[in-house]
Amino acid sequence: MAKSENNPAIGILGGTFDPVHFGHLRTGLDIVEQLGLAQLRLIPCAIPPHRIMPVASASERRLMLELAIKNHPKLEVDDRELSREGPSYTVDTLLSLRDDYPHNPLFVLMGTDAFCDLSSWSRWQQILELSHIVVMQRPDEDLRLDSELAEWYQQNQAKEADKALPSGKIWSLPVTQMAISATTIRDKLNQQRDVRYLLPDAVIALMEQLNLYQPDTAGN
Repeated sequence: MAKSENNPAIGILGGTFDPVHFGHLRTGLDIVEQLGLAQLRLIPCAIPPHRIMPVASASERRLMLELAIKNHPKLEVDDRELSREGPSYTVDTLLSLRDDYPHNPLFVLMGTDAFCDLSSWSRWQQILELSHIVVMQRPDEDLRLDSELAEWYQQNQAKEADKALPSGKIWSLPVTQMAISATTIRDKLNQQRDVRYLLPDAVIALMEQLNLYQPDTAGN
């Protein structure tokens, strides 16, 4: 596999971001710093294959993301999944990104729960052909993998020198422990409770302006 020393490394963090919160942003920055990424692209999905449909619309979720990261030079919103029909499969997004960045190291960020369930994803083994995988591991989390995934993980574990490769390795890196979830935030808002310090103030202000996640509209 050819190295790509002269091409900036790009991180990819997907999700519904319904709404975006500090758990997304802080853990993403942890990985940016540890791997020296030039950029982290936050990609809101249109139709999540493994979750219920988002409560907020695509345009609302994109705007919340833009407000949340507007002051950080290494974070960027990428809305390519919102303009694509059908389920938002990671492998399709990576194929699209590879058209744009054929030689750059790409790093797909995911939590431990997502990684442990990776074998249920569409064309999951193709992901390493297109990118690296970064498992964001909080201090209280263990990787409990089935035998097939455990073997695949062991075979492809990364070393420091692998950062320059465009794809093909799995990194397991520690991140700040923040027990925040979008579901919890929506539930608090549904109960008319205060969500300050769980997500950026600019996002809270927009949610109030658009009347998002209020008792008459909030999902579970």
